[in-house]
Amino acid sequence: MTARTVFTVAALTIREAARRRVLLALVALTVVLLGLSAFGFSRIDAEFGGLTSGEARLVAALVLNLVMFGLSLTAALGTAFLAGPTLAGETETGIALAVLARPVRRAAVLVGKWLGLVTFGCGFVAVAGLTQLLIVVVTTGYWPPRPVTGLGLLAAQTAVLLTLGLLLSTAVSPMASGIVAVGLFGATWISGVVGAFGEALGNDSVARIGTVSRMLLPTDGLWRGAMNAFQDPSLLVQFQEAFKGHPFLSESALTPTYLAWTGLWVVLALGLAAISFQRRDL
Repeated sequence: MTARTVFTVAALTIREAARRRVLLALVALTVVLLGLSAFGFSRIDAEFGGLTSGEARLVAALVLNLVMFGLSLTAALGTAFLAGPTLAGETETGIALAVLARPVRRAAVLVGKWLGLVTFGCGFVAVAGLTQLLIVVVTTGYWPPRPVTGLGLLAAQTAVLLTLGLLLSTAVSPMASGIVAVGLFGATWISGVVGAFGEALGNDSVARIGTVSRMLLPTDGLWRGAMNAFQDPSLLVQFQEAFKGHPFLSESALTPTYLAWTGLWVVLALGLAAISFQRRDL
């Protein structure tokens, strides 16, 4: 597997992704979401007049996390349905057979496509996320304490979901791989919310649901780390009760151990995808 082949396939994948209709839908959804958020943030002072500075920061952080979840969901939908046709679609149409008939390793093609999709997805998160942060600071004056960390974790969440979609696309149809990837993304988030309520109520059995789901698929864990990065740390002291079980507030940042597990998860999933793709009949 040569680096030249990987980067060539990555560049072609980015170019192909930019031409797909999924990109137009992704851009349209993002523009609508950003427009609605701009209107909503501009109305915070008018609708909630008389707030203290701490309460204003709490509202801004809460609404920001809510909108960022919308962006992450949009990215999940778009990138999952981009990853599906990357391998499964080309295999079904015979394009993959034409490419791999040459002395090109399947692993190089897989890694190149993964790199191209991750670059595309992370670029989308960076542009859309930064635009959203600028909207917030212009309309409310609130700027999160660790914006780079938050956007980086959202980009990592996208990379995890893309890796999952790519793994699924080596075994099932493009549509099925996208549906399953987005379904697992939603199921993991719901499990995380249930687990957070369990922690707030002191129920270890229910809380364990969130812990296990975040280990099996790290998307929700990365999302909770991003929420924490977008919050003012002083809010934990002022409004500690509001954080208990809240789906759009997070009490703690991610640990280096969990970040290491996320990286290992991506490597393992990509390795499984390579094995599955190697054994697939073209």
